[in-house]
Amino acid sequence: MNTIRHDPATAVGKATTTVWFDFGGVLSPPLAELYDNYWQSTGVAPEQLRQALDDVGADLGTNALAPIELGTMRQHEWGGRLRSALVRRFPNLDLTRARLEDFGEQWFNGVEVNPRMAAAVQRIRAAGHPVGILTNNVAEWEPHWRRIIAAAGEVDFVIDSCRVGVRKPDPAIFQLATELSPTTHHTLIDDLTENCSAAIAAGWTAVRFQNNAQTLSELDSVLGISLKRTDERNVPTWISASQGAPQSSPAPAEGSASPQHAP
Repeated sequence: MNTIRHDPATAVGKATTTVWFDFGGVLSPPLAELYDNYWQSTGVAPEQLRQALDDVGADLGTNALAPIELGTMRQHEWGGRLRSALVRRFPNLDLTRARLEDFGEQWFNGVEVNPRMAAAVQRIRAAGHPVGILTNNVAEWEPHWRRIIAAAGEVDFVIDSCRVGVRKPDPAIFQLATELSPTTHHTLIDDLTENCSAAIAAGWTAVRFQNNAQTLSELDSVLGISLKRTDERNVPTWISASQGAPQSSPAPAEGSASPQHAP
């Protein structure tokens, strides 16, 4: 079953529910596409980047992205570590196009919002359900991913790991989100099983994103609204971040942190 629920037998139905969207791999294109996009920009192939990230994580004794997603390391230092890892593992790799110390600029270059999830954000809010973004992200990447999600319109809450010093799947980030939103019910849409499992442990409903159609179908059941049918009728083939994007950014409450995911 694609949806992981706190109670698989019972949908939230028409109860007001705060729906929390992950950014990377949900509101953004799939991570495989982001890796390929980065490859085209830099010449660093997906498997080379993954192996170098594994090496950085091994050197740090943690997930490779944890220090920058928690705000304990700046992007420039982290990118330097990534460069060193690539040079060690692939000494003949041409890195002249890779601006690793400013990784986010190239990682997000040309990336646009997932149009069907952007439409879902708008439809869910129109149905009276608050929408939040719950993302593991990086301070220096904020201008890039905010540009991308602008096409999704306004959201009610944003929690960015680097602003609050805690990241998914830590239970503390779900507690923070629960305290921020006044609704009784909370649903997470995330592409990582470990994050969905943590949401369930916090008493939430979770939909593990695998593709747009599956996710929208599951959300139809959870929320009791017709996201999939509306999406199929009205969503354009693609939505550029510059097309119809509102000028105002989401305005989260104090402590929500402003606006992944990861390479």
